[in-house]
Amino acid sequence: MTAQDLRAKQRLDCDLVVVGGGAAGVTTATIAARAGLRVVVIERHGFAGGGAVAGHSGTICGLYEATDNQSDAPVLAVHGFASEFISRMEERGGLAEPVQYGKTFTRVHDPIVWREVSDDLLTEAGVTTIYHAVATRVLAEGEKIEGVEVWTKQGPLEVRAKVTVDASGDADIVAMAGLPNFVGDNGRVQNPTMIFRLLGVDVGAFKARYGADTIMPPDVSQLIIDSNASGKYTLPRAKIWLFPTTRPNELLCNCTRIIGEDGRELNPLFWKDFSEAEIQGRRQAREYARFFKDNLVGCEQSFVNDMAVQVGVRQTRQVEGATKLTNTDVVLGTKFKHGIARSPWPIELHSGIKPKVEWLLNDVYEIPFGCFVPQAGENLMVAGRCLSAEHEAVASARVTAQCFGYGHAVGHAAVIAARDGVAPRDIQGADIRMILNRENARLD
Repeated sequence: MTAQDLRAKQRLDCDLVVVGGGAAGVTTATIAARAGLRVVVIERHGFAGGGAVAGHSGTICGLYEATDNQSDAPVLAVHGFASEFISRMEERGGLAEPVQYGKTFTRVHDPIVWREVSDDLLTEAGVTTIYHAVATRVLAEGEKIEGVEVWTKQGPLEVRAKVTVDASGDADIVAMAGLPNFVGDNGRVQNPTMIFRLLGVDVGAFKARYGADTIMPPDVSQLIIDSNASGKYTLPRAKIWLFPTTRPNELLCNCTRIIGEDGRELNPLFWKDFSEAEIQGRRQAREYARFFKDNLVGCEQSFVNDMAVQVGVRQTRQVEGATKLTNTDVVLGTKFKHGIARSPWPIELHSGIKPKVEWLLNDVYEIPFGCFVPQAGENLMVAGRCLSAEHEAVASARVTAQCFGYGHAVGHAAVIAARDGVAPRDIQGADIRMILNRENARLD
C-alpha cells in the first residue's frame, strides 16, 4: 500500500490565508479582517509572535532614528500599526522604556504579553487562527495560487483562498510553489542564535558598572576573548548585547553565535543544520551564563530562567520580488514614491566572530511595495523577513518594527486583490502608501 494519510480531508474557504503568525503575519491578517475579509492564519506554534516570541529576540528594534548624540531623546521613526501594537503592550506592562543600543534605542518586551496581545487583535478582528498547523503543499492552478494544504492533528485541511500571503519568514510557500527565490549571499546566511534570560541579577549594580548601552563595552568583549583563549570557556562571540527587561532582576542575553561542530555557519533551511543549531545553541547559552555568573558585576547570583522555544533565525530563503531592496538603498537612506515602510535600523550583519553594524544617522530609508510581490505566480504576496532584499540590506530590513509596517501594507494590498480582483503586481505601491498615511503611518 502506498504511504498516505487515510483521514478525511477537510476544506475551509476564505478570502485570505496568511501562513505565519509573526509580527508581519498578525498585522496582515488583522488589517485585512478589519476591512471585512474572511481571513485564516496558519501558525506552527501554539502562539503568535514568530521570531520575537518563539525565537525570544525580545526587543522591538527599528523604531528609532540613530544619532551620534546620545543625550538626545529617542526620535520615533515608525508609526502606523506598530503604534497600536506598542500601545496595547504598554497597557499590560509588557514593554519597557527605550534603552540605548549603540547609536539608537530599542524596547524590550515580555513574550507572554506579546502572545496575549496578538490573540486579542486576531480574535477582535474575526480572524480564524489555526495554531499547531503547518502548510505542506500549495494549491495551484497553473500560475494561480489558490491556497494551501495544511497538516493538523485532526488531519489534512485544505484552505482555499482568493489571496495567499507567505509570512513564514522562510518563503516556504514561495518555494513550494516553485517560484523564484534565493538564499542569502550565494547560500551564505547570517548565523542563528539562542537567546536566553538570566534571573537573579543585581541590575542596578550591573548598569552602574557597564553603563546604559545594551551593547557591552570593549572591556567585556576583551574579557570574553581572553577567557575563551584560556580554554576555561567556549565563547565564540565576543561582541554581546545584554538588556534589562520588564521583569525585576532579569537580563535578556543576545550573545551566542551558533556554528556547527565543523565550524560552518549553520543554515536553518536544512533539517540537519536546524537540529544541530538547537543543540549547540542550548550548550552555548549555558556556557555564556556560566561566564556571566563568574565574571560580570551583578551576575554573581544569576541563573538561566528561560531559553527561546527555538533558535532565533535571522535569514534563510527570500523571494525574488518585482523590486529588490539593495545594500546601497539602506546605506544612502533611499526614498521611494512607492515606499510602504520606513526603517532607521542599521545594517546588523551576524556572521563571524564580531557582528557588523553600519549605522544610518538621523535618517531613514524606505522599502518599496514591489519587494513583497513575487516576480512570478498569481494571487501571492510575502510579508516579513523573506522580502526581496540583498544580503546586507535584509540584515537591516528584517527587524520587528519594520515587519509591522510590511504587514500593514500587505494587509491592505490583500483587500484590494481579494475584493477588487486586482493582481498584486498591478497594485500601485503609491496607492498603498496613501492608504497607510491615512492610518497614521506618517510616511510623508
